[in-house]
Amino acid sequence: MKVFTTDKIRNVVLLGHAGSGKTSLVEAINFLSGATNRMGTVDNGNTISDYDKEEIKRKISIKTSVVPVEWEGYKVNLLDTPGFPDFIGEVEEAVAVADAAIIVVDGKSGIEPGTRRAWEMCEKKNLPRMIFVTNMDIDKASFKNVVQELQDLYGKRIAPFHLPIRENEQFVGYVNVIQQKAKRWNDKGTVDKFDVPDYSQENLSICRDALVEAVAETSEEFMERFFNGEEFSEDEIRQALRVGVHAGEMVPVLMGSNTLARGMFTLMADIVKYFPSPDMCKCAGINTGNNEVFEADYDFSKPKSAYIFKTISDPYIGKYSLIKVNSGVLKSDDVLYNYHRDAEERTGKLYVIKGNKAEEVNELHAGDIGALAKLAVSQTTDTLSTKKNPVTYIRTPISKPYVDRRYVAVNKGDEDKISQALSKILMEDLTLKVVNDGDNGQTLLYGISEQHLEVVQNTLREKYKVEIELMRPRIAFKETIRKKVDTEYKYKKQSGGHGQYGHVKIIMEPTGDMETQYIFEQTVVGGAVPKNYFPAVEKGIIEAVKAGPLAKYPVTGVKINLYDGSYHAVDSSELAFKVATEQAFKKGFMEASPVLLEPIASLKVVVPDQYTGDIMGDLNKRRARVLGMNPLGGGYQEVVADIPYLELYQYDTRLFSMTRGSGTFSYEFARYEQAPEEVAAKEIEAANQQ
Repeated sequence: MKVFTTDKIRNVVLLGHAGSGKTSLVEAINFLSGATNRMGTVDNGNTISDYDKEEIKRKISIKTSVVPVEWEGYKVNLLDTPGFPDFIGEVEEAVAVADAAIIVVDGKSGIEPGTRRAWEMCEKKNLPRMIFVTNMDIDKASFKNVVQELQDLYGKRIAPFHLPIRENEQFVGYVNVIQQKAKRWNDKGTVDKFDVPDYSQENLSICRDALVEAVAETSEEFMERFFNGEEFSEDEIRQALRVGVHAGEMVPVLMGSNTLARGMFTLMADIVKYFPSPDMCKCAGINTGNNEVFEADYDFSKPKSAYIFKTISDPYIGKYSLIKVNSGVLKSDDVLYNYHRDAEERTGKLYVIKGNKAEEVNELHAGDIGALAKLAVSQTTDTLSTKKNPVTYIRTPISKPYVDRRYVAVNKGDEDKISQALSKILMEDLTLKVVNDGDNGQTLLYGISEQHLEVVQNTLREKYKVEIELMRPRIAFKETIRKKVDTEYKYKKQSGGHGQYGHVKIIMEPTGDMETQYIFEQTVVGGAVPKNYFPAVEKGIIEAVKAGPLAKYPVTGVKINLYDGSYHAVDSSELAFKVATEQAFKKGFMEASPVLLEPIASLKVVVPDQYTGDIMGDLNKRRARVLGMNPLGGGYQEVVADIPYLELYQYDTRLFSMTRGSGTFSYEFARYEQAPEEVAAKEIEAANQQ
């Protein structure tokens, strides 16, 4: 691929609901650009973007793919992102390096939860955007309804550029709202101009009014002329659009058919025309040498710096660090400094990635997106710069995972291979986390959803040839006591020669402090238990609190006072007193009205207004206590509740089902509470059967 200067680059992220047509749009654009000689399809599993086995099998996008397209002297870096919220981390990484967005909407399905989520992400980063309505060749597709829904949601910013023309139930052309002219596709792939059909005049008038009103909103002068009934020239409209789209004040709406490859020429022309090149965008970091702000601004004349926004680690194609050049011009064999790792990296060859293919380039200019192979220490969200000008950029915030499963190796002896494979997968996907839960004897894999974790499970099997079993995690219950008891235990064993003798008398009582496992005191008088055995007694306590006698869960909130006992001058030993203490602890614990404690989470669920009733009803079934609701604006509510961790199992799936994928949740540990009798009974029975 040729080298492109900053002004000839456009970085565009494709966002939208799952199945809206992002991947097939990329296929159509590549076909029309001449990059491919035929269009692949998601159903056939031969698209440029969805090349991973898991994506082909599931017929969905799982990872963000970078697909650069050469178009009439410009380079448009398309970032094709997953539509399912399960893979939100991939979307967040792509949005972080995009300078503009295309929100893809299915003309038949209209505005869906993924559409609104895409819009909110653009708002958060203030990204210039366009809406592209797909599937206009389908009978039930309605461009008019989509525009109306968008205007109802987002107001006068919505500016429709086109209207579809249908003849004999076929999608044959469109009306250009700016020019107020009709165009029909011909067999050569170009368009023929003709008069706007009578049946389109009413809709043209509606769309023209919406477009002109959006233009009027861009300046006081235009607003005054609009109210005076003056017409705007085509040049004035286009100039206002350039300013308005760049500022995010106007959002053009275009349409087409991916399968017929119609509408992409105008889309690409408008991307080049109205979207900003990187040098029109702001970008700043911190020079760690002097702690001053480094205004990179994608300026090719400034010292080199780049941000690693994504990592590909594949057993077949190797490791690539995907970068956006924030300043300067990167060249092959540059030596760059990673401030975060305090290490220098030799870049070696420079690449541009197109789907799963890497193509070598000589240099990458500021604002461009490319890749570096086999960096030794650098990871996603790290910054590369020169050692003379050590820069760091703000790391992209990535969604925190809340769905966990316990996992074990299917085949014994694979544990090390699984650990190594997971470390590579975690390098690629920052929304995954592995936690070693020693208290409950389990290793947990955290992800965004159950489907997300299943994809990891399948990736381990298909790519890394190791298998794991995902299971319901063991909840971190704890055990404690409710009353004070006085107990003792004498450990006496004779087996020829020296025997074993240890005798302790202890008082056990609840402390009420569930943060502290135990408090150990000694009030022994008269040397009934010599001081040199006190550490052995505490070792016995430490062992005993690891797994309580009720259901083998850790003990907490217990005070133990060693007040008396006895010893044998020959047979007593540290081991004897340790064993005696453990047995005394177990005996006393069961006499002290023991209870099982369950962890309680503070849960926040964010959903559209219409689903709050369903959410609260479902939470009540899960033994949750709803504490209140907070309006968030934009038609969303935050439901706040306390809920047992036990009831969070598969909550992601239920929430997705109840809200059509529009709800999100988060939680954090709040406290421990006594588990209800029926819950405790089940846990105790399960522990006794092990």
